[in-house]
Amino acid sequence: MANTPWSATSKNLDQDCHNWSGGLRFRPARLEVPEHEEAVAALVRAAGRQGRTIRPVGSAHSSSEIYVTDDVLVSLANICGLHEHDSRCHRAAVGAGSQLTELSKELQSAGMTLSNFGDVATQTVGGAIGTGTHGSGRNFPNLSMMLVGGRLVTARGEITTFGVEEDLDFVRALRVSFGTLGILTSATLQLEPLHDLRRQEWCLGFEPCMEALDRLSRENRNFDFYWYPRSDEVKIRCLNPPGEEKTYGAFARLAKDETGPPHEVIPQHSDLPYRFEEMEYSMPAEAGPDCMRKLRTRIKEKWRRSVGWRVLYRYIKRDDTWLSEAYGRDSVSISLHQNATLPYWDFFLDLEPVMRDHGGRPHWAKKHSLRATELKALYPMWDRFLALRQELDPEGRFLICADFSGARRVHGGDRKKAMDDSRGAHPLGE
Repeated sequence: MANTPWSATSKNLDQDCHNWSGGLRFRPARLEVPEHEEAVAALVRAAGRQGRTIRPVGSAHSSSEIYVTDDVLVSLANICGLHEHDSRCHRAAVGAGSQLTELSKELQSAGMTLSNFGDVATQTVGGAIGTGTHGSGRNFPNLSMMLVGGRLVTARGEITTFGVEEDLDFVRALRVSFGTLGILTSATLQLEPLHDLRRQEWCLGFEPCMEALDRLSRENRNFDFYWYPRSDEVKIRCLNPPGEEKTYGAFARLAKDETGPPHEVIPQHSDLPYRFEEMEYSMPAEAGPDCMRKLRTRIKEKWRRSVGWRVLYRYIKRDDTWLSEAYGRDSVSISLHQNATLPYWDFFLDLEPVMRDHGGRPHWAKKHSLRATELKALYPMWDRFLALRQELDPEGRFLICADFSGARRVHGGDRKKAMDDSRGAHPLGE
């Protein structure tokens, strides 16, 4: 059976689907796991004849409702692997259902690697691209920017090819579109020659970190940090080519030192046993330090006893992807976490205004409370994206479910969970 998040495949479901954290539960009419691209196209054509909607899903790591549906849910878990590659140009065509962890092993054998990763690599290629998954580093945009071409099933159930050389604007729209412009089946990725990185983690106080923050972020290939509210300490994570690493022994304590290929030393939380919910906003890089300080003050004042999870601070290079968090600006992302088994909405909603006040844009795959009218103000290309979406899918075949009645039934009368259904769930409509 395909490696889907659920133990049901290609049948009417008698059980709820759920995401990685367990915080989202819903029941689609059908879960389909097609074996090949033509089968995906046939599913879309059938949905058109029957007047149904169809939503793609990756590894279900997202904690927002971008794939929640009470209609047809499609997993591309069987459409995976390295299809072909060009070692000279460092490009590879891969199945959109490829999990980053497994794909990286195949790319390693071909002498190539992704330029960057997030903290986890359990996402699929299509999911990571479609939601703007990112790692950290001033010179590294989110992972969607590695998409330079591929194949797509359209709302008419036709298979089309695309590439940056032929239609750059279309690719700019497609890169972060969460499956609303079509179902990506094959992705041509721009990669790097395989290389090693040395990962070093240093522990220090919050103020020494903030005082050196600009230098730290500029002199390391990859740099981010965790702030731990209860100890008020920081762990910085620095990755560099071997021989180019820096030492911070004068003001920090070395806690970890290892070397390996990027897919082994960057994403080290893929098997984290503790499930959590997450809210993340990205703001202009220059606004990041002040935002972080204000969040720290508020957490220490109100949330330190009930929320022990660390806060993650990362860098993202600007890009020109229409609905990217980092569209048009070098950015800092700040992520809040809470145990999935504990209340989290009050914590998130109390701190969300701080990030919004600093120009924050929410991560599409994580919790937020914004509606379409609020999101529109954050994205200069919003109207152009909607016009393209309407042109490509006038009947709304790929639209995200608007009312989420099934999810509301699961959640019953819980106000906070009902908010999860109705807010941040339908970014392309009211």
